[in-house]
Amino acid sequence: MKSLTVGNLEDCLLSKVDLRRQRISQTVQEVQKVVHQLTTEISHQDIRFQAVPHSDTYNGNIKVLAPNQFLVIVPIKGLAGYREAREQRWRYYTLQGARLACPLQAPEGLHQWLEVEQFVKSLWQWHEADVNIEGDIVPAKVLQVFRKLVENAIRTCHLSGKVSMLADRSAVWVAVETSVCQVELELAPAVEIPTTWSEKARWPRCMKRWPSPDRVECIKSFGFNLLARSNYHWQLSFLQAEQVLLEQLDEDGGCRRKCFQAMRQLKEDVWCPGKRPVLTSHHLQTVLFWTCEKYPHFKDWQVFSKAFLRLVRKLHKCVSQHFLKHYFVRNSNLLRCASSGELDVVAQKLAFFLKNPQISLP
Repeated sequence: MKSLTVGNLEDCLLSKVDLRRQRISQTVQEVQKVVHQLTTEISHQDIRFQAVPHSDTYNGNIKVLAPNQFLVIVPIKGLAGYREAREQRWRYYTLQGARLACPLQAPEGLHQWLEVEQFVKSLWQWHEADVNIEGDIVPAKVLQVFRKLVENAIRTCHLSGKVSMLADRSAVWVAVETSVCQVELELAPAVEIPTTWSEKARWPRCMKRWPSPDRVECIKSFGFNLLARSNYHWQLSFLQAEQVLLEQLDEDGGCRRKCFQAMRQLKEDVWCPGKRPVLTSHHLQTVLFWTCEKYPHFKDWQVFSKAFLRLVRKLHKCVSQHFLKHYFVRNSNLLRCASSGELDVVAQKLAFFLKNPQISLP
């Protein structure tokens, strides 16, 4: 164990950050081969799902949430020309086809309904009863179809020794054995909506200096995705927009990226380790975005130790209050469904670190 202070944390963590990058890169390469093989077979069996491409560089369809936990975006085909729904209507159906006396709960925060009529063009298969109820494309029905396709593809591709389905999850999860470690993947069917920005994402906020107006327009041009992860409502996702923000953090020569990498490393090694952590890289990334917006100037990101502690204080505040606003959709709390007990444990570790900024790395 090596004891570090914030003063020498930056240099000492560089080697660990670099080692993590190498391990993650190796894992992603192996995972994407498996994902490409499975989704290619799935696309042959059902035209509504598209193969996840293989990439020798960055793969925008794979989001690393933790070293053992990835989110994989599986594009949906046959839906084009998206329009926001103009009329609100009540839904009284169930997934089994029964009628309810009271309407289903309306979507909140990051969620929305999705009607097939919201698209200018749609394959006839999206009107079929296996995925459609009363004109809605229902995520739980899509996941039901997709889960069977994944199970069949594992057998057809002879991957049973390497890939296994994870049970008792509403979404579709698989475990993949790699040379580095076992990785759990959520395979999320996604409607890609390019060039259009969601009306729910009222961003940027008024009078904010970060990012610049030109950058904002560039980010919005990437549009958003709708992910099938729950029963009735589709979840908004802004992975591409977030990636552009991350890639262009330090054009002024600041240390934002180093601070984020250091915080992520300590989160994974010390504050919140484990296979299914309550905090993921996406949570840390969101904390970073809010801090960049509050402190937009280069002078705020010149000194690593000061900038890093500022970022950790923001993380501690969010975790201790069990409240972290989504960066683009402000009325959504990213910690709403997280375990309160696990969050409290992380908050205690962060408070201890902030009181005495030294840490022992394994």
